[in-house]
Order: sequence, then C-alpha cells, then structure tokens
Amino acid sequence: MEIRVAGDLEKALKLLKRKIQKDGVLKDIKKKQYYEKPSVKLKTKQREAQRKRAKSLKFNKKPAASGR
Repeated sequence: MEIRVAGDLEKALKLLKRKIQKDGVLKDIKKKQYYEKPSVKLKTKQREAQRKRAKSLKFNKKPAASGR
C-alpha cells in the first residue's frame, strides 16, 4: 500500500487510516487475533450474510405499484 502526500503528515495519516478501513485490514486483524472454532466461524458468517441481505432489502425497496 502506497500513499504519497507532499508536506502535511496529518493529511497522510488520515489518508492511510481511511484506506486501511476501506480495505478491511483492521477488521481482518481483529478477527484473527483469537482462535475461533469452525462452528462459531460458520455461525458468524451466516449472521453476517443475513445482516447484509436485510440491509440490501432495506435500501432496495421498490415503490408500491398503483392499483389500476
């Protein structure tokens, strides 16, 4: 990962943090910090998929058709 910013160190740190968060690096590190049993890992994965499906349905609702 390469970030080039001429001058301001604070701006470079902000860009780095944003890029790391967007790529999901910190999430993976936290996930791998402790051992997780395969059964628990599967349940977590299923829960995450269910949450994503619900979120997708929530934001992709189509307007109700008129009753003509």
